[in-house]
Amino acid sequence: MGDENKFIGRTTIAPDVLTSIARLSALSVEGVSHLAPIPGGVDRLFKHGANDGVRISVQGNTVNADLFLIMKKDQNIREVSREVQSHVARAISEMVGMEVGRVNVHVEDIDFNSPPAP
Repeated sequence: MGDENKFIGRTTIAPDVLTSIARLSALSVEGVSHLAPIPGGVDRLFKHGANDGVRISVQGNTVNADLFLIMKKDQNIREVSREVQSHVARAISEMVGMEVGRVNVHVEDIDFNSPPAP
């Protein structure tokens, strides 16, 4: 009678999945040119290129993300940053069902070679 509600096993989510979700969500926002390398730190030397632009930490069921972005020229950085925060938080919450604590956006540079905004 209650067997359909029983769970057979458990689901684990690799940190790279969360990184990919955050990366793709940030890049989908108009005004983001691309991701910047994560500045400094010894971890970066050992994970060269693996998580450039996104740093994820998980504490319990809460995800915190740091995104290092290069913005397109002629954009309102504050508006684009808020849009990135919203997109990333919503994507993580909806796709993996985890709570999102913080989404910190670090604007590392402006891409002056990007096409002009419409």
